[in-house]
Amino acid sequence: MTRAKKVMSKVVVLVVLVAVAVMMVFPLLWMLSTALKPSYQLMQFPPELIPHPALWSNFKYLFAQYPMLRIFGNSFFLCAMNIIGSLISCTLVAYGFAKYRAPGKNVLFAILLATMMIPWTVTLVPQFAIFKALGLYNTFVPLFLKSFFGNAFLIFLLRQFMMGIPNEMEEAAKIDGANFFQTLYFVILPMLRPALALVAVFTFFWTWNDFIGPLVYLSNPNLETVQLAIKGMQTQHSSPWNYIMAFSFLSVVPCIIVFFIAQRQLVDGIAVNGLKQ
Repeated sequence: MTRAKKVMSKVVVLVVLVAVAVMMVFPLLWMLSTALKPSYQLMQFPPELIPHPALWSNFKYLFAQYPMLRIFGNSFFLCAMNIIGSLISCTLVAYGFAKYRAPGKNVLFAILLATMMIPWTVTLVPQFAIFKALGLYNTFVPLFLKSFFGNAFLIFLLRQFMMGIPNEMEEAAKIDGANFFQTLYFVILPMLRPALALVAVFTFFWTWNDFIGPLVYLSNPNLETVQLAIKGMQTQHSSPWNYIMAFSFLSVVPCIIVFFIAQRQLVDGIAVNGLKQ
């Protein structure tokens, strides 16, 4: 391949990547544009990407009319509890499936994977009945308690990472007198950072964007999450789309921040530990 062809191929790849990037970013830019528009420009045709004037006061209106700090605090609390529960439960279960020998272990693991094929709508009503009978309705407990009992996909993900860790490292730790938890904490977890970061990111996104769970289990306005609050802004007769888009844009910002932080941690973890999957 000549130098000119190599340059041309790189240019084509760059153009395609830029086009895809613009397609991915455009909805976010349109959301911000709508959030800054006055009400009379929302249905304007042809639409304008850059609003005139740009009303940053729309964001100020949200904080004046809605308890934004409490709403975002509720969602962050649920994300934190679900991340803690998933990291603890999924790591322990995955460690057992990856590193310990037991009769019927493969059968149990197959059953675990089979649960991924059960639609969540099938278990929604029985779970609601159980939490209702326990007096946990209208509390945050049903929205994070399940994470402390593991997640089949996350367990599978961690197990695959753990199986790539040489058994000699565990054996060396046991020879030095380390018990189960010491081996897991000092040997396995440091090498598992990329997978743990991935588990945390998945759990954060799932919890932050969950709408059905809070809708089913919460009726107290003081407990509403971000997704419930955004939906609550829409009424039967009117929908203030500029304020809804402003709220939606604010709800996307934590996801973007978490993504970039986790991306850096993921790359650093792979570079330091030398894990190759």
